[in-house]
Amino acid sequence: MSGDKRREQILMSAISLFSQKGFSGTTTKEIARVAGVSEATVFKHFSRKTDIYDAILDNKACHEGMRFPWEEDPVMLDAMRRRDDYTVFYQLAFNALNKQQSDVGFMRLLFYSALEEHELAERFFGEFVARIYGFIGGYIEERQQEGAFRPMNPRIAVRAFLGMMIHHSLNNILWDKGRNLLDITNEDAADNFAQILLRGIKA
Repeated sequence: MSGDKRREQILMSAISLFSQKGFSGTTTKEIARVAGVSEATVFKHFSRKTDIYDAILDNKACHEGMRFPWEEDPVMLDAMRRRDDYTVFYQLAFNALNKQQSDVGFMRLLFYSALEEHELAERFFGEFVARIYGFIGGYIEERQQEGAFRPMNPRIAVRAFLGMMIHHSLNNILWDKGRNLLDITNEDAADNFAQILLRGIKA
């Protein structure tokens, strides 16, 4: 196994363990055991356990799963140019729900790090969530200036919109895995969330 593949294996094992036991509850010895390497090999790639957390976030940032829809989604980019507000918010919701629910381990890891007050959660918020607030809030503000949306604090609308998506994903991931309370597709969820938001903020 090449050094890069071994490093990737260590990272994936760490994500699995951190998402189950948190940062404080996971040892480098456990990471090595799950990765099938020696503890010395773990330290060869990461001098400290905290370096593994940093590497996990950097690894996610370099993969498609951490890219933003407005950077690469042609449907959404076209909808923004045409001022098709429904499609803009539908695509945002649909992309977010798919990404949240396709990477359960990373979502659990983020919540563990927030509960443990580890800097990973703060860094993730600063590098990614703040950009989401900036982009969606900026789009809403532009549409307010054009008279399409009513006057209000754009960030309140962003928080409401993100809140619907995150709560829905958390229900599916953590509390209602059998989907007994609500069993709908991500397409249906995105459609309803976009409509709920727009009916609340349209002029």
